[in-house]
Amino acid sequence: MMSSNLMKTEFQKMVSEEIYNPRDPEICAARDRAHEICAQLNKTSDTDRPARQALVQKLFNAPTNAWIESPFLCDYGVNTTLGNNVYFNFDCLILDTAPVRIGNNVMFAPGVHIYTATHPIDADKRRNLIEFGKSVEIGDDVWIGGRTVICPGVKIGARTVIGAGSVVTKDIPADVVAAGNPCRVIRKIEKKTSST
Repeated sequence: MMSSNLMKTEFQKMVSEEIYNPRDPEICAARDRAHEICAQLNKTSDTDRPARQALVQKLFNAPTNAWIESPFLCDYGVNTTLGNNVYFNFDCLILDTAPVRIGNNVMFAPGVHIYTATHPIDADKRRNLIEFGKSVEIGDDVWIGGRTVICPGVKIGARTVIGAGSVVTKDIPADVVAAGNPCRVIRKIEKKTSST
C-alpha cells in the first residue's frame, strides 16, 4: 500500500509543513502568480484605491479590507489568511510556504518580515534544494514594530506589542510587550478600566 505522502502534490506537502520540492511546476506557477501580483500592486498608485484593493484580494484569493503600502512582497498569498482591518506599512514581506494566519486589527510597521520557509540543517540535504515550512500565527490586535523578523513556527498572542528590530524565534503570549534579539517578554500589558 502506498504512503499517503506519495499521493500528495508537492504544493499539498508544502502547506502541510512536510519536505517538498520548491522547483515543482505547480509550486513555481503559484509563486510566479504571487510575484506578478505584487509587482502590479507595487506599480499601482496609492490614489487608485479600488485597483489596489482588487490586487490585494486577488493576491490572497479572498475578500479582505487589508491595506498594504508598497513595496510589498509575498511568496504565495493564497497560504496567508488575513482578518479584518490588517495594515502593512512600507517594505513588508511574507514568505508563506506554510500557512500564515493573521488576526483582526493587526498592524505591521515598516520592514516587517514573516518567514515560514526553512531548510534542513544538514548541508547534504540542502544541496538537494528541498525545503519545508512551519506555520506562523498572529492573534487579534497585535502591533509589530518596524524591522521585526518573525521566524518559522512562531505564535504571537492577541493584543501583544512587539518592539522594533525584534527577532521573534519563539512563541510570545497574549497581552505583553516583547522585544529584542531573541525577542523576549519585557512586561505584561495591564488592561485599564474606565470609570464613566
